[in-house]
Amino acid sequence: MSDLELLTQSLARNVKHWRAVRGFTLDVLAARAGVSRGMLIQIEQARTNPSIGTVVKIGDALGISVTTLLDYERGAKVRIVPADQAVRLWHTDAGSYNRLLAGTEAPGPLEMWDWLLMPGESSLSEPHPVGTVELVHVTAGELALTVDGEEYRVPAGASASFEASVPHVYGNRGEVPMEMVMAVSVPPVP
Repeated sequence: MSDLELLTQSLARNVKHWRAVRGFTLDVLAARAGVSRGMLIQIEQARTNPSIGTVVKIGDALGISVTTLLDYERGAKVRIVPADQAVRLWHTDAGSYNRLLAGTEAPGPLEMWDWLLMPGESSLSEPHPVGTVELVHVTAGELALTVDGEEYRVPAGASASFEASVPHVYGNRGEVPMEMVMAVSVPPVP
């Protein structure tokens, strides 16, 4: 079985599990996540490989991290994720990508990401639930961070934090690749 098939099956199993834990019907989860009921059915039946945006929306609606949706093991006090097991969820033909490095559920979802954006590329992120905070640290190049329509420049060595409940875009307007590490903290679902 391929990695993509394993990922699709893990996502199907975990969406069903967490939807049951939260007591959400398909219609409730669809409304909360802003995705169609049909898409959720396809995901829960492991018949589709949804976009990272869809996976993030479902995780946000369930109040869990992408890490949990992708079936990362939990329970040990220390968990090491080898470099070759970091999950790449988004990429472009030009070479841009993001990788989910690690995540946890205490007290709400907390994720750490590794990003590479090639010159001229950008990635739009939909608003996350109110209370979601993102932290970025640029290690190479310069990040053009747009939050709620306002652009901020974050050079190599600098960090930024922002409330991510509004539309935001990660961009590279420079001539060299931009690399950053990002942490996302999502409040727990009540």
